[in-house]
Amino acid sequence: MAKAQLTSEDWIKAGFRALTRAGPQAIRVEPIARDLSVSKGSFYWHFKDLAALKAAMLSSWETHATGEVIAAIQHMKGSAHDRLDALIAQSSQMRTDVGGAGAEPAIIDWARYDPLAADAVQKVTKQRIAYLTTLFAEAGPDAERHAQLFYATYLGMHHIPTDRAAILTVLRDKLLP
Repeated sequence: MAKAQLTSEDWIKAGFRALTRAGPQAIRVEPIARDLSVSKGSFYWHFKDLAALKAAMLSSWETHATGEVIAAIQHMKGSAHDRLDALIAQSSQMRTDVGGAGAEPAIIDWARYDPLAADAVQKVTKQRIAYLTTLFAEAGPDAERHAQLFYATYLGMHHIPTDRAAILTVLRDKLLP
C-alpha cells in the first residue's frame, strides 16, 4: 500500500508538534522529516526553506487560533455572555494535531527569540484583546481592562494544571454583570 502524499499542512502540524515538544530550536527539517517518516525532499516540495515553514506555521496559528475563532463567535446570535461562553468552550479545546495545550505557550516563548514570531504574537494579542473588548463593551464599563484581564488569565492558565473552562467561566461571571 502506497503512503499518502504529505501536504504543507502536514508539515505545519509536525512543526507545531516539534515546537511544543522541544521549543523553537526543534523546528528543523531533518528531525521533522524523521517524525513524518519521509525524506527531506518532501519538505522542499512544499517549502523553499525553513524560514518559509516557520512563516507558514505562524500564519496558520493566526488564522486557525484567532481569525477563524473570532469569525465563528462573531456570527453567533445571543448576548455577549453567550458569545463569551462559546469562546471559553472553543479556547478550552486544544487541537492535539498541532501540539495541544502546549502550543500557545511554546509560540509565546518562540517570540522571545524570533522577530517574526514576536510580530505574530503581537498581532494575535491585539486581535484577541480587541475582540474581547467588543464583547465586554456590550456588557458595561471597563471593557478594555476586563478584556486584558480575561486574556491574561487565559495565557497564564497554560502554565498551571487547571480546568481552563471553569476558571474562565468564573472570571466571566465576575466581569459581566
